[in-house]
Amino acid sequence: MKKRATEIKIKNKTELELMRHYKELSDKNFCIEKGFYPLGSCTMKYNPRINEWANKLEGFSKLHPNQKDEDCQGALKLMYDLQNFLKIITGMDEISLQPCAGAHGELSGMMVIKKYFEKTGEKRKKVIIPDNAHGTNPASASMCGFEVIEVKSNKDGLVDINELKKIITEFSSNIAAIMMTNPNTLGLFDNNILKISEIMHNNNSLLYYDGANFNAIMGLTNPRLMGFDVVHINLHKTFSTPHAGGGPGSGPIGVVKKLAPYLPIPKIEFKNNKYVRNYNHPESIGKVSTFYGNFNVLIKAYNYIYMMGKSLKNVSQDAILTANYIKESLKNDYNIAFKEHCAHEFVIDNSDKKEKNVSTLDIAKRLMDENIHPATIYFPLIVHEAFMIEPTESETKEVLDNFINIMKKIAKEIENQENFSQYPKTTPINRIDEVLAARHPNLKE
Repeated sequence: MKKRATEIKIKNKTELELMRHYKELSDKNFCIEKGFYPLGSCTMKYNPRINEWANKLEGFSKLHPNQKDEDCQGALKLMYDLQNFLKIITGMDEISLQPCAGAHGELSGMMVIKKYFEKTGEKRKKVIIPDNAHGTNPASASMCGFEVIEVKSNKDGLVDINELKKIITEFSSNIAAIMMTNPNTLGLFDNNILKISEIMHNNNSLLYYDGANFNAIMGLTNPRLMGFDVVHINLHKTFSTPHAGGGPGSGPIGVVKKLAPYLPIPKIEFKNNKYVRNYNHPESIGKVSTFYGNFNVLIKAYNYIYMMGKSLKNVSQDAILTANYIKESLKNDYNIAFKEHCAHEFVIDNSDKKEKNVSTLDIAKRLMDENIHPATIYFPLIVHEAFMIEPTESETKEVLDNFINIMKKIAKEIENQENFSQYPKTTPINRIDEVLAARHPNLKE
């Protein structure tokens, strides 16, 4: 039989040699334990290791999802309590923990909205999405059969109320919902949110809250107070469970009472003095994942919330403070896209650096030379040469000051060099040509 191309020859290798090989591979990876990770709009915060301990408890780790309810009361109680925690935090009436990621939560939430209008007999086919929204929002709406209408931002980076009113006037009873996150992807809290909610509800439309930026509002406000009807939360962002490659994710959704019948099944309920998985909800959109979502992620989120309690408010306050501290420290060195107070993240516009033949990508690579993970680049799209910074609440002032000093150092380098893309000229480091590398991945020179 022909060997697969990916097969690795390990014959005559000792265990110690293999361990060193995999340790070397591990050391090549950048992670939150290795350095600062200011990745905007993704909340790459520290995940307490006690969460991993809790996740490995035998009562959880050796529990099979097909066991009867009476044999897994501890796990069901944890999920039931987590639902109640999230009800309090979001202000919603009912919660489903089943969706397995943020985008999956979006899709599930939009399915709930679609089912609601089917039940009311209204044929609403359009969803409004601001131009500062997350990229998955239009995809989630489209996958549910909705047509997307973009509403522009005003000069302050917020939803343009006049444009929104025009859209409502034009399409009226065809508008099912608006999808927003607040603060938005520019790191700005939309202080017109109650007005937006009033406009949408007067049109009998719904409001969907993208919870990707929930790290900025815990204990300070919640989607219910803002007027939202559906919300998804990224447990792998806000509630300190592993993100991305450390995966998997989890994207619970919450809804107001009138939408509760349509939540996914099974629902975790407490009946006759025991916790049960109830599949008897005929109006539900059905199952959206196998068994009951990513249970190991739910354990970690439960543990984090239980440890933090009311201190979750401090998490958001610290996240906001650190972002504003960095923003104010860099305002004389970089062009801040929106100079007012930000929430937990802010955006730099590097368009002026292009005059020095320096792109945002160049700056991101320069940060890597300093053992700092690059911030999010070229997003959000409404800011040219966008560089989005989110420090989270996890970092010390010393780490923040080091990042600030490095960013100032880079700004000076840009000012003093004609072609920063060749940087650094004094050390033997070459920049990769991305286009050439993508077209010729096997090219050695």
